[in-house]
Amino acid sequence: MHECPPAGGLTGALPRQSPNLGPDPAAARAAMVARLEDEGALRPGPVREALLQLPREVLMPQGYARRTALDELPVQWQLLDWSQPDDRPEYLDVLHGGESVLIQHDGEPILGRDPGVRRTGGTMTSLSSGMFMTAVLMEQLRLRPGLRVADVGTGAAVTCAISARVCGDSHVVSIDRDPHVTEAARHHLAALGLHPTLVTGDGEAGWPAGAPFDRIFASYSLARVPTSWMEQLAPGGTALLHVTTGSPSWPGLAVVSKGADGQVTGEFRPVRYGHRAGHGLGWIFLKKSFRDRIQARNGATITHSRLAPPPDTAHGFWLALNFLHRGLVRDRGAEDLVIGAPACGSWVTARPDDTGGWEVASAGLRDIWEEIHHAAALWKAAERPDAYRFDFGSDGHQQLRAGAGRHQLAWTLPATSTPSAIPGAAR
Repeated sequence: MHECPPAGGLTGALPRQSPNLGPDPAAARAAMVARLEDEGALRPGPVREALLQLPREVLMPQGYARRTALDELPVQWQLLDWSQPDDRPEYLDVLHGGESVLIQHDGEPILGRDPGVRRTGGTMTSLSSGMFMTAVLMEQLRLRPGLRVADVGTGAAVTCAISARVCGDSHVVSIDRDPHVTEAARHHLAALGLHPTLVTGDGEAGWPAGAPFDRIFASYSLARVPTSWMEQLAPGGTALLHVTTGSPSWPGLAVVSKGADGQVTGEFRPVRYGHRAGHGLGWIFLKKSFRDRIQARNGATITHSRLAPPPDTAHGFWLALNFLHRGLVRDRGAEDLVIGAPACGSWVTARPDDTGGWEVASAGLRDIWEEIHHAAALWKAAERPDAYRFDFGSDGHQQLRAGAGRHQLAWTLPATSTPSAIPGAAR
C-alpha cells in the first residue's frame, strides 16, 4: 500500500466534546494514539509520549480537504482552518483520522493564507504522512535523548517535532527544498517551544555542517540511498528511507547501518506503506480511463494458465518484481489480480477458473504475465527471500541481492536518484 491523500475531508469518527464545548483535540490525540497502539504501530515509550503531547492543530493550523470524488476532475480543494469554529469539527477528523494531512498546493506560501480558500486542479506539494507509517518509522529509529538526527523532507514538521521532543531540539536538523515549507515549520515549531535547526536545501546532499548523525530518515522515497547520507552517518548510526521505482504498489524500506569500523551495510524490506516519490522521480499510477479499459477488456487476448502467480503474502517476490520489471502498477481496488504498465498501456488480469487454473486476459506490447513468472522463477530459486541485502560498491554502485551463486537474485539501482528510465506518466 502506498501513502496517498484522503479522498475527502472526513477520515474517521473520533470522540468529541458536546457541541457547546466544541471539538476536543486532546481527546482526539488520545484516540489516535490508542488506535495506533491497537494496530501495532506504537508501543509504550518516548515516541508515544511525544505524540500525546504534540498538538497537531498548532503544528498544522491549516490543511486541505478534497471536495470532489476520487476520480472526479478537475479536483476541488478547500482550505480548512483551525481558527475558524465552523471548520473545527471536520478538521479535527482530518488531523487525527490517520490519513495524510495536505498542507501546501502547488508550492504556494503556507503562512498567511485566507481561511476557506479553494483550489482547482494542481498538485499537493507538501503534506504530513499517514500516522501509521510515521509511527512505525519513528519506532524503528529507536530515538532517545542526545541522538543527533537528520530529518530529510520537513513537510508539516511532524517527524521533526517528535525527534526534537525525544532527542532535544538542539540535536535535530530538518531539511526541505521549499523555503515556504521551512518558513512555516519554523513558525509552527516555535509556537510549540521547539527550535531545531531548519535548513532550506537539497535533502539528498544532507547537511555536512551538522554531521555526523546518529539517525537519518526521509519523508519521501528515492531511487537509491544517497551517498552523502552514508558519509554523514555516525558509527553505530541508522538511516531509514523508502526506495522506489516510482510505482506505489510494492513499497520497500532501506535500513542502512554503519558499523564501528565505518563499514556501511543495509537491508531492503517490503513494507505495508511507503512514502511518495520525491522531487524529480516520476510517480506512476493507473488513471480511471486506463482502469476502465482494462475492465472492459478492450483488445484483450484470453488464455488459460496452469501456473499460479505468487500469493499476495509473498511480499519479497512482489518487491523484486517491482525492480526486475519496472513500471508496473497494481489496481488494489480490483477483485482479481490486475496489473498495468501505464507508460505503454500494457495490462494483465488473472483470476482462478473452474479447472483449477487461471484465466488470463492481457493486452499491449509487454507480456506482464510472463514477466511475473520470470521474476517468480528467480525468486523461488533464491529460496523465496523476504528481504534483500545491499551491496554498496566502492565505485558508488548499489545492488540488491538474495541467494548465492547461480541461484542469486539481484538487481542494480539507478546511478542517480532521478533516473529518466523510470516511467513518470500514466495514460
